[in-house]
Amino acid sequence: MATIKVKKVKSAINRPKRQKDTLIALGLKKIGQVVEHEATPSIIGMVKKVEHLVSIEETK
Repeated sequence: MATIKVKKVKSAINRPKRQKDTLIALGLKKIGQVVEHEATPSIIGMVKKVEHLVSIEETK
């Protein structure tokens, strides 16, 4: 299965708690941090909820 790299590019300050919790669930705490996940439907859904705070790079 394909993987995606997710990088936090914006702060979660003044964001709803739900978005902050989603970032933590993805493993993102600091700006500039990069995590790699399998491209499952649940992960893709989480990324779409916070796509304005992260950048996504697809890898094989």
